This record gives sequence, C-alpha cells and structure tokens, in this order.
Amino acid sequence: MTPLPPPPKRRLPIGIQTFRHIREDGCYYVDKTGLAIDLIESPGKAFFLSRPRRFGKSLLVDTLKELFEGNQALFTGLAAEMRWDWSQRYPVIRISFGGGVVRQTEELGPRIDDLLAVCAAQHDVTLTRQSLSGRFEELIRLLHAQSGERVVVLIDEYDKPILDNIDRPEMAREMREGLKNLYSVLKDADAHLKFVFLTGVSKFSKVSLFSGLNHLTDITLDPEYSALCGYTDEDLDTVFAPELPGLDRDEIRRWYNGYNWLGESVYNPFDVLLLFRKRRFKPYWFETGTPTFLVKLLTERRQFTPDLGRLMAPETLLSTFDVDTIPTEALMFQAGYLTIASERARPGRTDFQLKYPNQEVQASLNDVLLQSLSGDLSAPGPQISRLWDLLEAGDPLALRELFHAFFASIPNDWYRNSPIAQYEGYWASIFYSHFAALGLDIRVEDTTNKGRIDMVVLTCGAVWIFEFKVVELVPEGKALAQIQAKGYAEKYRDRGEPIHLIGVEFSREARNLAAFEVETLPYMPA
Repeated sequence: MTPLPPPPKRRLPIGIQTFRHIREDGCYYVDKTGLAIDLIESPGKAFFLSRPRRFGKSLLVDTLKELFEGNQALFTGLAAEMRWDWSQRYPVIRISFGGGVVRQTEELGPRIDDLLAVCAAQHDVTLTRQSLSGRFEELIRLLHAQSGERVVVLIDEYDKPILDNIDRPEMAREMREGLKNLYSVLKDADAHLKFVFLTGVSKFSKVSLFSGLNHLTDITLDPEYSALCGYTDEDLDTVFAPELPGLDRDEIRRWYNGYNWLGESVYNPFDVLLLFRKRRFKPYWFETGTPTFLVKLLTERRQFTPDLGRLMAPETLLSTFDVDTIPTEALMFQAGYLTIASERARPGRTDFQLKYPNQEVQASLNDVLLQSLSGDLSAPGPQISRLWDLLEAGDPLALRELFHAFFASIPNDWYRNSPIAQYEGYWASIFYSHFAALGLDIRVEDTTNKGRIDMVVLTCGAVWIFEFKVVELVPEGKALAQIQAKGYAEKYRDRGEPIHLIGVEFSREARNLAAFEVETLPYMPA
C-alpha cells in the first residue's frame, strides 16, 4: 500500500494573536474551539484563567470573540463548526491591557477610557457617564438593550498594569485599586451578562481585586482545561508534523515540554514556533523577558537555589498573590518558572510538588541566578562551557581548579555588600547552579537507606556524587569521608557507569575551597 504523502507545510503564526488572521492566512492552527465550547457550556458564566506570558492567552480570547460574534466561516473544519449555534450572535466587549506599559497612576484612567471608547465606537453607541466604572456599566447596559442579547465581556492581560509596577509596591497598589474599581462593575451587571472571561499571568486574590465577584470560577488548575492554552505532544505530532523532520523529537520534548496544571502537559507555543523557524534549540521564551524582579527577590530572600526545582506548596499558596504578599512559590509558578510535578491530597488541603518545567527554564534561570550569585554578568558563561568540557572528559579533579578560580574572581567588596553571600547555602548554590545551567539531570538531597546525598549529577556516562561542608579555615576531610562511610555510591552501582565521589569543603574565612577530595570508582562488571 502506497504511504500517504506528508501534509503540506503552512505558515508559522509567530507573533499572531488574531484568530481571523491565522485562519484566513493559511497558518498552522491547533484547534482549541472544542475546549472553548466545553467551557462556555459548563456551569457558571464568569471564568478566570492564569497562564504565563506568551502562552496563547490573547489568541484564546480572540477566538472566543469570533465565536460569540458568530463568524462561522472562520471555524470551517474545526470542532466548533458542528457544535455551535451560528444563528445566535452576542455583543462582545473585549478589553486588553497587553499593549504598552502603564507606569503612572494618572495614565491608567485615560487608558481605560480609551479602551471603552473604542469598544463603544465599534458598536455605534455613545457613552455619557463621567466615571470609568459608570461608563463601563453604561456600555454593558446599552449593548444589551441594543441587541436584545446579554453581553460577553472578555478581558485580556487583566493584571498587566499591576505587574508592570510590581517592583514599586506603592504604585502597584494604586494600579490595583484603579482596576478593582473597573472590575467591580461586573458584579452588579450580572443580569446583563452572558459570559465573562478574564485572563492574565497572576491570580490576585478576590479580596484585593475582585471584591464581591464571588461567582468568578478559577479554571487555572482544572485538569479539563490544562491544555486550553499551549501545545500538547499530540499537537506537535499531527498539526506540526511537516516541521518535525530534521529535528530530534526527544530533544524537543526535553527542551520545551513540561508545563502542567494538573492535566496534560503542554509546550509554550512561542518556543515551538521559533524552533520550527530557526531549527536551533535556544531559550526563545526565556529570552523575551529576563526575570529581573524575580532574581532580585530570590537574592534578597537568600533562596537556596538547589531547592528551587523541588519546592512544596499548598494549593492555597499558589493561588495567593498580591502586591503586599508575594510568596516565592506563587510568583515562580504563575510566571512559568516552576510547574506542578505531582499533588498530594490530605484532609481539607492539597499540596503540590513543584519542579522546573523543562531544560530551557532550568538552564536559563540558573544561568541568570549565577550572574547574581557572583556579581558579574560575564563570569558564569565561560565557566559553564568549561564545566561541560570537564564533564565530557570525565575529569573530576579538574573541577577543583575551575571552581577555585571562580570563587577567587568574586570581588571582596561584593562579598561584603551582598546579602546572599552571608549564608552557608551560598556555596552550594554556586555549585548547583553551574550544573543546572547546563540542563543536566540533578538529584538534590537524594535519599538512600543511610542518609541523604547533597547532590548527584547523572551525565556524560558517569555518576557524580557531591557532599558539601562549610569549615572555618582548616580542611576537615569530612565531606568525602561521609560519602564513603555511608556507601552513597551503592545506589548507583547498577547503572554500569564510573562513579565519582567528590567531597567539597568551603572555607568561610578564605571565601573559597578549603578541600576538594575525589575518589573514582570504576565500573566493575559482574
């Protein structure tokens, strides 16, 4: 039987957030319309979805707009074509704060007024009220009266004016209050509303931003809608099948897959589309927004970087975010730097084990963190490249020289003035982030039947076991001795690889390595 020819290539919708353009210009499109209708037909009328930046939220909002406006021709061949009642059309108010940056309180009011005026003009209605909340309420009421159908309200990037000022708490609070005044209209306008959908990066508490909007349903952690934004493995293998030849499929998965909201894991669309265009594995998503505020916060809180990829958090913490209270776990999860690895249900609560979603985030974030840990933007790059060469060569003794030179290069003034350099976890954080910046398989506090190993790295056909100690000045030789005495290597004997036992002692006074002892156990076949 003659195999079917591969489907033809289409245009890659890079940077296109308009559903109509994607459909009319013959771009690839991953059909989310079935999930969209599932959401519309589910109980309730007001919904909220949090997803990291560049995850397709704006395209989803635009798809909902075209659906409610009844533009049937755009949905030919999609799931919605046979499921939607195309005889029904609804007036749609779409508000997006995605464009531009609002940095002053006095800029927010005119921005909102402009958005409402544009929407009013599109529907040929005139607003007469003076206050912003009054004009929003008037717009909803007039559209209901004009069409005879209740109104659909779609708000995209609802939190962006707050996040644009998150490094200035007082200004962020003022932005929050301005937006709260706008969103409070939705409560009293309930009789005029058919469907409400808000999306953004962060989930601010109802008390702080949605006071009174008790019927707002948060679908962020609903397994049914985990893939409402983003691409699944099946999407890559079917929709994007023409783009896959010449690329390592497992490498695509390792680099970019792994974002999870209790359902099917997904890829960030921006990464996938840039990969298909440029045919190179790079941190495309990460490079579009260096997390300056996040790195500053982690530094101020003296975050032990080996813990980042294994944090535990209750569900209530992940959904609690406000200007005055910014939990590290919630910030990293909502911004996309951590995702859910597993959940554990207990009576009355659910706890989540968090992890890095993929190699892109693990490597890129730790690369940036190393710059903060060393006070030098240029220092980590050559170090990380040299580290990889030594790992490939299987040369554990050369690691001593590498790390000794790195610690010696950090200026004394930076040590004295940096809050993160004053705690014991600093030294191990430096070590960990070097390996993590390479995207390697790292096990932190790996459990054995005799204790916990500080760090294990599995790479380049070998097992690298590290134990860390902090001493005052004189080497004590306890780190390697602990690895040997507790038989940490036994857990990895079955891998059939050389095992490097490395005891590292840091001198608090010398601010460098005090000891770096190595024993290599060659693979001994049975």
